[in-house]
Formats: sequence, structure tokens, C-alpha cells
Amino acid sequence: MSKIEIRKVASKKDLETFISFHYDLYKGNAYDAPTLFSADLNTLSKDKNAAFDFCEAEYFLAYKDGRLAGRVAAIVNHKANRRWERQSVRFGWIDFVDDLEVSRALLKAVEDYGREKGMTEVIGPLGFTDFDPEGMLTEGFEELGTMATIYNYPYYPQHMEQLGGWEKDNDYVEFKVHVPKEVPEKMRKISEMIMKRYNLHIRTLTKKEIFDGGMGRKIFELINATFKDLYGFSELSDKQIDQYVRQYLPFADLNLIPIVEDWTTDEHRLVGVGITIPSLSRALQKCRRGSLWPFGWWHILRALKFHKADIVDLEMIGVLEEYRSKGVNALMFYHLIPWYNRYGIKWGESQVEMESNAHVQGQWSYFDTEMHKRRRCYKKMIK
Repeated sequence: MSKIEIRKVASKKDLETFISFHYDLYKGNAYDAPTLFSADLNTLSKDKNAAFDFCEAEYFLAYKDGRLAGRVAAIVNHKANRRWERQSVRFGWIDFVDDLEVSRALLKAVEDYGREKGMTEVIGPLGFTDFDPEGMLTEGFEELGTMATIYNYPYYPQHMEQLGGWEKDNDYVEFKVHVPKEVPEKMRKISEMIMKRYNLHIRTLTKKEIFDGGMGRKIFELINATFKDLYGFSELSDKQIDQYVRQYLPFADLNLIPIVEDWTTDEHRLVGVGITIPSLSRALQKCRRGSLWPFGWWHILRALKFHKADIVDLEMIGVLEEYRSKGVNALMFYHLIPWYNRYGIKWGESQVEMESNAHVQGQWSYFDTEMHKRRRCYKKMIK
């Protein structure tokens, strides 16, 4: 009889093995967009990720007959648990070979860890925060993945069904949004009307404003305010905000990150932001085992600076609640569509949206769209 052994990640070498397993399991896959090794290392290292100020975690490796066969992270986000009044242990970074005993053992390790911490349920896939990939792909296995989302083989959700005890906790949908050749007439009229009626102004930022003028912090403070009611969200701390400003904004094309300000206020209040980036999926596939060396950096640079990608990732659109009925979302794309055409962008990836979030999905009404992916967060009660 085959033996499944679960080992806790206990050293830097173990952690490197944990990260590398994904590259081996998905080697040559046409749809997986693997993360950079350094990015995963920073996220999973307890001395580098600011989320460990309010999270604790353990990582587990599964071996079958002495061979590595799976991995999983068990995470307790105490801030999110307080916010949502739940006692949840999350599972994330889950990968496994097509063997039901391996997936069973991995998820049992998470369940046991949660029980030790006094948790009453397991949920996932989720990361430390909303800035980590979340949701197991259940539809769209022949669609290109993105840097910000999880790609997994079709047998993953099949295992969840076969294991028993797991149920739907939340579903996400993702859309392919085709870029029109020009701003749709209805969008143009609404955008110009709301700018005049409400004295709203859309513009882009300079690097100096972001890093010296404090606008980088204001962007993430706005995200805190606009995403506070989304599934599983935990407010970003000041330390996390500083980390994300340094991590995400230095290499961003600021033409693709418009902000909207209310000029009826003396301080020109920031009321909306759209964060979009050229797709790095194809570039990441060319980074050998998630490394920027020897030539991975060149593929990333071509996508970011030389506009060699024809897809844009619509990472997030954040608008303060009291401004959502004023058409601010349309104003973002009034600015972005001309830039997308200038860069040769053909379509955008909406990223994950809760299937019940009609307001967010309504912003695509101006566009030709396809719902091409679905993913699920599962829940199991701990007995």
C-alpha cells in the first residue's frame, strides 16, 4: 500500500522546494501563468510579508512513496476573522498530483492546523489578503491565466467534490472585455456630463506624486475604503500599504492608472482609481522556473515598457461608495480606451469578481464581453 507522508516546511530549503513544486507540476502548460519565484518567496517568508503582523501560517509538503506529490499553505488571518466574525483557517498555494489520497492528506493537514488554533472551518483557496490569488478554477481551463489569479488542472475541483464535506462558500466570475476602437458614444456623453456636473477631474499621477507626495498611500487607502465589504477582505495596514507601494508602483505605466478627483473640495479629494497593467502572462511563461535570469527580465520589460502584450489586466477599479452612482467607473475607461488603442491592446481580463456583484459587472455594459472563467472558494466545517 502506498504511503502518504506530510512534512512541515521547516527551513529555507524546504520553502524553496514548496515554491518550486508548482513549476514542475505545470511545466509546459499552455495556460498557467507562473508567479516569479522571488515574489512567492517574499510573500511566504514570515520576515518579509507585512501580513504576518496579523496572520500566522504553516506550509506542508506531501510525499508519496518518497516522491514530492503536493503542497499547501494553512493560514489564519486574525484580522479577517474579527471583521467577518468567523473562525476560519484558509488553505492556499495548493497543488497536487492527480491522486485523491494526496489531496485528502494535504487538506487534512490544514484542518488539523486549524483545529489546533481553535478554528471551526476551513475555507479556500485564499491567501493572506485579497492581493494574493484566490479561488479554485472550475471553468475556463483552456483560457490563459493571469499573474493575479490561480490556474489549476481540471481534476482539482473534481477532487473537492469527491472528498466530501466541502461546499461552496463563494464563486467568482471573470470576463474577457474587448477594447472598442474608440470611446463608445454613450460613455463619452456620460463622462463629459459628470465631469461638468460634479466637477470631477480624471488625470494620471507622476512618480514624484506617488512616492514623495503621498499619493501612493492614498491609492491603497482608497482601496481599503472601497473593498471593505468584499468577501474575505481584511483592511490593509500602514505597513502593508508601504510594502505594496514599493512593490507594485515603481514599474507601473502611469498612463494606465488613472485617478478621479472631486474638485469641489479644497483638497481635491481622491474618489476613484483604476489600476490596469499590460498582461505579463506570456512573459512569465518564458521566465525559467520563475526566475528573471538569464532572460526573464527582458520578457517582463518588453511587456511593461515596450507594449508587446495585446492583453491588459484590469486589476482593480475602486470608487468611493457615494460616487458609484455618478458614473465614475465610465470616466476611468473614457481615459483608458484611447491609451489601450495606442498600445495595441485588444482585450482586457476583468480579474475575479464575486458572481453576486451586479454593480461591478454592470461597468462592462458598454463593452462586448465574454464570461470565460469561473472559480470557487470552498468551505468545510471542522468537527
